[in-house]
Amino acid sequence: MATFGGDTGLRHCLARIAVLLLAVLAMPVHGAGPIRFDIPAQPLDEALHAFGQQSGMAVLVDRELTARQRSMPLNGAFSARDGLRRLLEGTGLMARYSGAEAFTVQRVALPAAAPNPRATGGAGAAGNYARTLQRAVEQALCASALARPGHYRAAVQVWIDARGVLAQSRLLASTGDHRRDSALVESLRALRLERPPPSALAQPVTLLLLPDTRMDCP
Repeated sequence: MATFGGDTGLRHCLARIAVLLLAVLAMPVHGAGPIRFDIPAQPLDEALHAFGQQSGMAVLVDRELTARQRSMPLNGAFSARDGLRRLLEGTGLMARYSGAEAFTVQRVALPAAAPNPRATGGAGAAGNYARTLQRAVEQALCASALARPGHYRAAVQVWIDARGVLAQSRLLASTGDHRRDSALVESLRALRLERPPPSALAQPVTLLLLPDTRMDCP
């Protein structure tokens, strides 16, 4: 008969298991159709627990990844995968599916861009692209009455994929208003730049938004 080596071994085993959060397994998983979600912005581990309850999916999460993270609100009818993607936006995390009924989360890891023989690399290209990215982000935020820049401070990290699409973002420093945080992340969703990033651009790119009364959105 196998043992855990007494109380100490059992406590050690349970401590390792406690690192992971396993949400609702008993509920049936919904089909491929849209699911009605009603999940407010809240600590990420609680939001994922609610997502598991409302979708019926098994959620396996490393608490170290979700510590001190907040979710975006998720309200409306979405497929399970689209709803989860929206819930994780602004966290720098992405879902990794272990089957149709279960997933875990991990840090964003974009595939490396294919080399472009016509592209000019180097720090100069990366700097120019970063400035282009910042202008595109500012224009996207200007389209939102709540996220219009110039009157608040925030820091955000962004990942750009090989197509030049802003594939994921992470809110490093809140604006101080959860509604504005949500509007900021929503404005950045799938932002497309005119060209793919140069290989010299280190990702993620960190952008600092400062209160600047001189900024004038068109």
